[in-house]
Amino acid sequence: METKQFKQILFGGDYNPEQWPKEVWYHDMQLLTKANINEATINVFSWAQLQPTEEKYDFSTLDAIVKLLVENNFQIVLATSTAAVPAWMAKRYPEVERTDFQGRHHRFGERHNACPNSPVFRMYGRRLASKLAQRYGELANVVCWHVSNEYGGQCYCDNCAKAFRVWLQRRYNSIADVNQAWNTNFWGHTFYDWDEIFPPNELGDAIGSDNSNSTIAGLSIDYRRFMSDSMLQNYTDERDAIREFDPETPITTNLMGTFKDLDYFKWAREMNLVSWDNYPAYNTPFSYTAMCHDLMRGVKNGAPFMLMEQTPSQQNWQPFNSLKRPGQMRAMSYQAMAHGADTIQYFQLRQSRGATEKFHGAVISHADTDNTRVFRETATLGQELSALGTETLGGRTPAKVGIIFDWDNYWALEYASGPNVLLKYVDQIHRYYAAFYRQNIAVDMIPTDLSAEQMAQYDLVVAPVLYMVKPGVAEQLTQYVKNGGHFITTFMSGLVDEHDNVDIGGYPGQLRELMGVWVEEFDALPPEKSYQVKFNDQTTSRCDLICDIIHPEGAEVLATYDKGEFYQDTPVVTKNKFGAGSTIYVGTQLADEGLDHLVNALISEFDWEHYTTPAGIEITRRVNDDQALYYLVNNTNEPATIDWPVAGVDLLSGQAVAAGEMSVAAFDVKIVRKR
Repeated sequence: METKQFKQILFGGDYNPEQWPKEVWYHDMQLLTKANINEATINVFSWAQLQPTEEKYDFSTLDAIVKLLVENNFQIVLATSTAAVPAWMAKRYPEVERTDFQGRHHRFGERHNACPNSPVFRMYGRRLASKLAQRYGELANVVCWHVSNEYGGQCYCDNCAKAFRVWLQRRYNSIADVNQAWNTNFWGHTFYDWDEIFPPNELGDAIGSDNSNSTIAGLSIDYRRFMSDSMLQNYTDERDAIREFDPETPITTNLMGTFKDLDYFKWAREMNLVSWDNYPAYNTPFSYTAMCHDLMRGVKNGAPFMLMEQTPSQQNWQPFNSLKRPGQMRAMSYQAMAHGADTIQYFQLRQSRGATEKFHGAVISHADTDNTRVFRETATLGQELSALGTETLGGRTPAKVGIIFDWDNYWALEYASGPNVLLKYVDQIHRYYAAFYRQNIAVDMIPTDLSAEQMAQYDLVVAPVLYMVKPGVAEQLTQYVKNGGHFITTFMSGLVDEHDNVDIGGYPGQLRELMGVWVEEFDALPPEKSYQVKFNDQTTSRCDLICDIIHPEGAEVLATYDKGEFYQDTPVVTKNKFGAGSTIYVGTQLADEGLDHLVNALISEFDWEHYTTPAGIEITRRVNDDQALYYLVNNTNEPATIDWPVAGVDLLSGQAVAAGEMSVAAFDVKIVRKR
């Protein structure tokens, strides 16, 4: 089934006119039109208004909002409002509210407050989505459906316990298989019947009060999988209800980058297109934001995504909510486009008057005027995007490097008790991503379940801390390398199976033959300690966190530990020829200079397209219908001089651009169509 495609760059964001008297709406139409806004995301948190009682629905306010937007030529992203249940539902059916990790059953309040396995919530959520689709699904201005909002969190109630047991019975053949998978002989945790299994919260299997450790990690990992699947079922419930009345308009829900709770690769398979909310802090590395964009592109197999939310200037919920500097909002918007965004949207269009997000920035601020810096910058960006037309839409990002990101590994590695509390999954992925980012090398973020043939599009696949090796993964990686691919992995890789049980026979387990090394043990370094590694060409790099003690089994030694420990002069970085390809094993956390040394060697080996730029300035390429667009984004507040690689025309200024030395202003942006 084909879905309708956007006919322009959607430029707008969350709009909540139901919070304001109608005279404000008409004022907003004038201001938003002046700001070149062409889209509004509406109805995100309106369930209480749409269904004021169990028996009554009232669409009169939403009808008026939709009518006004249509009359003013706005495209509409229509949400289903199910991210917060109405008070009457929580009062009459208390089981719709969540039970938290501490075992406390919640009352009405906050948002994302529904138990995903509540039959009452699921019934009324489907019913509301159905009524909305029946009423508005044929409107041409409705260009996308937005189901719920920022799914996440956990519930540990009795409904979830019952549903979890059903989920387990589908996954495992018997209670004996569960005991084997979870190694329940440990501490005498054997289960005799399904109803003895409870969610692993603070009252049960958890160790500590923050859901970071567990007696039986296999149980906690399976509960993570179950919760992700439960909320995905909520999404597909509403999606399918919409499809009964609207067979073609794209349906999405807004994801959140590296958010831990949900397996976004699995979710994306159920979504027509991916959308996500980008809220970096004042000190978030530019490379981390770029990685999140690439991950959101990657979960949908490289397809363009919607930037559903960003702030025009200031957030309200972080510890330090700094303003975006003049020009920074524009640069961040184009950074998103450079990495795959086909829309630029904000939270929010009008700033709320009260409650928790009243200090979150908006296009129309509390000053209620167009005479603000943020409004002027928004209007300028809107004018530029309008002038671009459809030229940037649909572009793909050619990449020769794939970095594996896997939620099962995310959960399992961080449930592991040891070896180092500072070992965090996303940090390790980002360290390798950032090394390629510093050389402006395009990267795809990929799942673990690609076949060898699918991986063959990449010269190199990188899997930092591939702690959990699920069924088939080692076989496909081995075939990929045997066929001529190249693979890098690191310490804490190949240790456990899909149930978090160690593969006996020496680390890195199923990857041992492929990597050509045997890891005897690993040393965990406290934060005040670091060592040095020395490469064969005498280049040195600091290392810390984890130090593997490695025995080569056919692998060539590329670097050894320097002086200072009993494992000095032993291997730390190795390379193994395997079939027509090769593998590299990195047995420690290398500092940036060590990772840069590795990447530079790979550039020489593969002759990748790359660009050397000052820190914070990135060059990216998107290709559409054999047309290459090169994006230059200066993410910094400092001017610089770079060596620009291609001659062409800047789509934003209309001016010719020559290859060679180029001056780049603070927060400068160019989109150059190659001549």
